[in-house]
Amino acid sequence: MFGKLWGRGGRERPEADPYALPVPRRQKDGTYTLRALGDTRVLALTDAVRADDWAAFTTALAPFDLGRDHHVLSELAELGGVQNWIVEAAEGKEEYRATALLVAGARNIAWGWEARTRASAKNVTREQWRLFHERLEVAEEQLLEAAELRPEWSTPWSRLLTSGRGMSLGDTVNETRLAAALRRDPLDLAAHHEWVSYLQPRWSGEPGQALAFARESLPRAPQGHRLGCVIACAHIEDWVESDDGKCLETPVIQAELRAAAEHSILHPDYVRVPGWQHDFSLFAMALALAGERRTARRVFGALDGAFTGRPWSYLSQPEKQFARFRSRV
Repeated sequence: MFGKLWGRGGRERPEADPYALPVPRRQKDGTYTLRALGDTRVLALTDAVRADDWAAFTTALAPFDLGRDHHVLSELAELGGVQNWIVEAAEGKEEYRATALLVAGARNIAWGWEARTRASAKNVTREQWRLFHERLEVAEEQLLEAAELRPEWSTPWSRLLTSGRGMSLGDTVNETRLAAALRRDPLDLAAHHEWVSYLQPRWSGEPGQALAFARESLPRAPQGHRLGCVIACAHIEDWVESDDGKCLETPVIQAELRAAAEHSILHPDYVRVPGWQHDFSLFAMALALAGERRTARRVFGALDGAFTGRPWSYLSQPEKQFARFRSRV
């Protein structure tokens, strides 16, 4: 699973990842659901949260910087109930208060979206809207305090972009939050992805704005940097907006996705940190939707059947769609 992609000169074999989780039993189609980013250290962290074990959590946290590591923070944000105990557990432990607030805030955003669901706005009930806003308001307070306590962190600001979009706080607030995130990390993919979403017509933008932003951002990224994924993000978001399921199947888009993949995830300087499969999945989905089979085959080959949930959740029956796209390339 952690092998490099096929190159022009044959298959390259990197050093084995000492923290790689064993691949679980695969489905008949060769796929499996990625657990804990495929990393034993992340699994220890999520297991500690599931057990409400503060001591184990702080021990397992040591290899990570949640103030910058969006993938690991996202894993914690998916764990129901963590928001109910983690801030209280950090009382009297000032060095961990910002971390606890960050995790709780990220979880409250995810919990809010669970209440809202992915339904269109007109199909969301009054009670769903109430829970959505109530949870996002709590998240805002927690994330703003975390950002104040740790002013060097970028992740609170990227998450505040998510809550700000959901609460319709407007351009001025959200532009300020984007600027705050990018001052701390000008190449922060999560902040760029959030802004691509914000610029979609279903939120606050106009057609073409998101893709223009992504295209302006890519040249700032050095070769091998994951920011190249912003191009895949923008095309997937445009596909979600479109009524034409084949809107990405053009030579121009195929070439752009191919070049962005070569610039980022397929470049020899790309570093596979925990969660790299999510970067590859962005390109796998975008390339498959665009009908760019040759590059998609390389990306799916690197994933080796690992299903990541996002971005496939944009599709109905995401696991089946992942397997279907994978088989077609």
